[in-house]
Order: sequence, then structure tokens, then C-alpha cells
Amino acid sequence: MRTRPTLSWASTGAPLPRTTDLDEVVRTVARGRVVVLSGAGLSTESGIPDYRGAQGSLRRHTPMTYEEFTGNPDGRRRYWARSHLGWRTIARAAPNDGHRAVTALHAGGHLSGIITQNVDGLHQAAGAPDVVELHGSLDRVICLDCRRTSDRETLDRRLRAANPAFEGTATRINPDGDVELPDDVVRTFTPVPCADCSGVLKPDVVFFGENVPRPRVDQCYRLVDDAEALLVLGSSLTVMSGLRFVRHAAKTGKQVLIVNRGETRGDPYATTRVDLPLGQALTDLTRRLGVDRPEGPVTAAG
Repeated sequence: MRTRPTLSWASTGAPLPRTTDLDEVVRTVARGRVVVLSGAGLSTESGIPDYRGAQGSLRRHTPMTYEEFTGNPDGRRRYWARSHLGWRTIARAAPNDGHRAVTALHAGGHLSGIITQNVDGLHQAAGAPDVVELHGSLDRVICLDCRRTSDRETLDRRLRAANPAFEGTATRINPDGDVELPDDVVRTFTPVPCADCSGVLKPDVVFFGENVPRPRVDQCYRLVDDAEALLVLGSSLTVMSGLRFVRHAAKTGKQVLIVNRGETRGDPYATTRVDLPLGQALTDLTRRLGVDRPEGPVTAAG
């Protein structure tokens, strides 16, 4: 059964208290066994906008849903035309100070796991190991018929060959990896089928309205159960796929620390709520813990 996409959330009460003081975050992370849950706000400083922040992409576009992608050939054409250009920007994106700080905290023994809602691969590009990609990754493609996966670079070469005259300018990159394109440009684009069975190709990401695979969900629950605290970084927690882990951690008596600009749907469950830019906050956190943060990007995403 598919879930109805949750594209927005509005607080029903007065905002809960927030602080710019990192003291409690520092004390908790210093004790170790902390699981990070990161969202799109962590990647904004790498040039990839979030969905719901001040410059969030939902203010100007509706992201692709699973229902439209699987049931509408024109919708698939539009997605692949836009994503074909957007992928090049995602692939060139480099980790920022926040990603590097998370890697350093993990290397320093403070983190017991990293779960990300992002599909940009920037945690791994910064050198973080064993990242659980809750919503998948844009650098992989899956066939909806034979279920084989392949890498995005191979698909990119096939799409270039099938569309030698395709022209467009990648502007306003979105978190789901597509860009804005006029309809007349979209209509000139030719998608390609699976190279193995001629089936329908889809990026190996969880679209709005699509369920996260159960084994992946269970893996995240185990990480939270084995941790002492959950640290949320740059997520509004609007969608249940991430919010459920916050609720679970709070229900089992674990600390929930949220660092994000603006309100989040998880604020009622948080023991500490910090309102700071992620790069600034995480750089300060590593400095106060005496953790060496890598300088500069390890590699580009993709």
C-alpha cells in the first residue's frame, strides 16, 4: 500500500523554546553512542536547496511522486529530462563543513551511526562510513521490471547518446536532483529503457508517496535502539519516514537533540532544540570536542 505524500506541515501551537547554545549537544555527543539523522538542511551550504526552508524548492515546484512516475509516461519524460541536467550539478557538489564535521565526529568515536534522508551522497563524499541512505541515492538506477540496479554515470552516457541535440540550462537545482525546464524543451527529450530487459528505469530513490523498504527501516530502528541519543541535523521532520525515529527515540527515553533553522515537526519530542546554521554549529561542536575536522572536500558526490 502506498502512502499519501506529505509535502507540508504547519505547527498548530506556539513555537517551542529554541536556543543557540550548544552546551547540551556538546555534553551528549562527548559521551558517545549518538546516532545522526540528517536532512536536506545539511546540504544547503553545498548549493543544494532544501524542500521547506526559506529558499526551499517546494515554494516553486512539486516533486515527483511515485504514482505519477509509474503511471504517467509524460511524467517520466519530464522527470528524466529535468533530472538529466540536474544530475550533473548533484554530481559536482562537494561536501561542506557540516558533512566534514559529521565524518570527524564518527572517526572520533562519538557517533555510532549515520542515517541520512538525503540522496546526494555527500556524507560518503566527505568520507563517512556505513551511512544508511534512508531514501536511497541518485547515483544508482533501478529497473522497475527486472529490479537490476546500475550506476547513474552509465545511464548518463546512454541518455546523452539518445539525446545528442538536447539542450537546456540547469538552473534552480532541487533536492530530488531535477531542475526547472520549459515544457517545450521537455518534449524534445527521449528517455531510455533498461539495457537488460527494456523495462522502466527509475532512480534508486524513494519518491514522495513511496514506502521506504522495510529492511532499511528496521536497520534504522536498530541503530536508534543501540544508541544513547539521536542527533537530528537539518531536517524539518515533515515526512514520517524520518519523524518515526524521533518518536521512537523519545518513547524509549533517549535524548533527542535537534539542530535546524526554524521549527520542526519533531520539536515536541526534543530534549534540546538548537537553532543555528549547520556548518557553523557542527564546526563549533568539533572544535569544542577537540576533534580534527578534515579540511576541504574528500571527493565530489556521485
